[in-house]
Amino acid sequence: MDNEQINFFGKEDNIEDLKEELKKLREEIEYHNKLYYEQDEPEISDFEYDKLTRRLKEIERLHPELITKNSPTQKVGGKNKNIFSQVVHDVQMQSLQDVFTLEEVESFVDKVHEEFGKNTSFSVETKIDGLSVSLEYVDGKLVRGSTRGDGFVGEDVTANIMQIKDIPHSLNTNDTVEVRGEVYLPRKEFEKINEELLKNKKQQLSNPRNAAAGTLRQLDSELVKKRNLSIFVFNIQKGMNFSKHSEGLDYLQNAGLKTIAVRYVCTTKDEVIEAIKNIGKMRDDLEYDIDGAVVKLDDIQIRQEMGQTVKVPKWAVAYKYPPEQKETKVLDIALQVGRTGQVTPVVILEPVRVAGSIISKTTLHNFDFMKEKDIRIGDRVIIQKAGDVIPEVNRVLIEKRDGAEKEYEIPKYCPVCGEELERAEDEVALRCSNSECPAQIYRSITHFVSRDCMDISGMGESIVDTLIEKGLLQDVADIYYLNYNDIYNLDGFKEKSAENIILAIQNTKNNSLDKLIFGLGIRHIGKKASKILAQNFDDIDEIANASIEELNALNDFGEIMAISVYNFFKKDETKKIIEKLRNAGVNLKGSKEEKKSDILADKTICITGSFDNYSRDEIVKMIEENSGKASTSVSKKTSYLIAGEAAGSKLNKANELGISVISIDEFLNIIKEGKK
Repeated sequence: MDNEQINFFGKEDNIEDLKEELKKLREEIEYHNKLYYEQDEPEISDFEYDKLTRRLKEIERLHPELITKNSPTQKVGGKNKNIFSQVVHDVQMQSLQDVFTLEEVESFVDKVHEEFGKNTSFSVETKIDGLSVSLEYVDGKLVRGSTRGDGFVGEDVTANIMQIKDIPHSLNTNDTVEVRGEVYLPRKEFEKINEELLKNKKQQLSNPRNAAAGTLRQLDSELVKKRNLSIFVFNIQKGMNFSKHSEGLDYLQNAGLKTIAVRYVCTTKDEVIEAIKNIGKMRDDLEYDIDGAVVKLDDIQIRQEMGQTVKVPKWAVAYKYPPEQKETKVLDIALQVGRTGQVTPVVILEPVRVAGSIISKTTLHNFDFMKEKDIRIGDRVIIQKAGDVIPEVNRVLIEKRDGAEKEYEIPKYCPVCGEELERAEDEVALRCSNSECPAQIYRSITHFVSRDCMDISGMGESIVDTLIEKGLLQDVADIYYLNYNDIYNLDGFKEKSAENIILAIQNTKNNSLDKLIFGLGIRHIGKKASKILAQNFDDIDEIANASIEELNALNDFGEIMAISVYNFFKKDETKKIIEKLRNAGVNLKGSKEEKKSDILADKTICITGSFDNYSRDEIVKMIEENSGKASTSVSKKTSYLIAGEAAGSKLNKANELGISVISIDEFLNIIKEGKK
């Protein structure tokens, strides 16, 4: 990995800025944890995720006083989906400490050798890219299989575990033992499944890891059986004791379990590094995906002496390989029209396998980006995909051009409806201004039914496409006017599947308003902004009638967002959609809480220190209930600083700026007596 990728830590002076950065980092990491662990639909790469977590860890290392018990660094994995019953793990299923350079691995080995002697050995193994599970055997019989979950509590997936042919129901021994392994989907099975899905015009699976995780959480055990999942067992959790980890793996293999296939026992630092490099070289030839190499102490007694943190063992590290890069050819450059009318270039590639997926195209940000990279039809390019997201063009191999390459001419008209494209003064994006453009309709509806929006189960892209083609969907509101026959008469649908979709549609009528707002696809309005709108207005009509000034005055709401919301609700098309949703019985009520008073209107209040009888969240709630704004930092705009015990640097800054510092009792008097 080059220096540009790893040296992103700068000198920090301002503790308040650090706290604000920590807050944003933790929120962003928790958001991506939920997508990865609970929904099996990550939207950033492993590499980008690792950069976020490394930044968080570095700040917490330099400022341990800022660590909180709810920080992602203090937790393992994600929460359960509540589909299956819970399993409390007797032995915590921890994650591993990630490292990104061979120098960090060498440092780990050196530290162990210095403390425990030069002859201390290590096991170097492939890090399987799958879903971690626990298998419990009693008297040699498989009695339960569960997921890792948050490390302490997982999900009982025994019925599905029983369908995996590589997991024996009985061992070659009568021992009682709990083991840990990684369930994965072999590459050939993944490709076979996607071929079948493509043939049936269904959405393909994104990558083997997500496919394995999603399959193991299916309620249909027969589907699990058809998917041909596999497993590698790599650890004894409890029940059997060995002096060496490698001896334990030999025991598991003899007992009939499929143990980790590629592993080395190494003593010297050079041997460890060589093993990591060897595993890296064989990545493409393996029948399964890996995302790193694990280096762990072989001696169990030394492991116990080294111990663990709340999240990771101190006796192991996981070396993460740099983003996998592959060379391929640009066959063509196509156009894609988004739900807001934005037209973006799509690079059509000669298919190539990168990090677990066959890649045949990738979307560029905009035409300026394409020009900046100087991407031409016929170019040889390097693409990378660090795990689970759409790849990007890393660079063009200009030295391989032979003169046959063609520059792409930026379009003037929409490729779908023929309308002239426009570019706003403050944007780089080209847009189709035709609100009735079929491409916009399709993408707006697929966005509306997606998990983060109205979450209409079963309404996949191919179904939406067919319903639009048949004239049954012209906007998002038409979804609520579909009937059983409309779905049943589509190719491939049976009574039960048609009933399920209609029921799913009906169930979403009671969704919270923020989901509907986000589903409407208003430019510049994401999930957070949608919640702000829903929490500050009684209903959608009040939002539609709000002025730009009222919208701009909302906390964490900017002028561009306010103008976008205002313009969206002034469109005749929007008004028609809202009326159709209303008539269909869709919830249009917000979650606005009645303010107890306006005593703190126009006041920005910051909190520091601890309080005996109130939590930080309770104080924030009281501020907001009385029309004030709670801030996480002190500035010239701060009206009051509520100071408790052990007040930190915020108190010093407030005194420097001449900000009013009040106690919790003084704050309570203000909101009770109405004295500002």
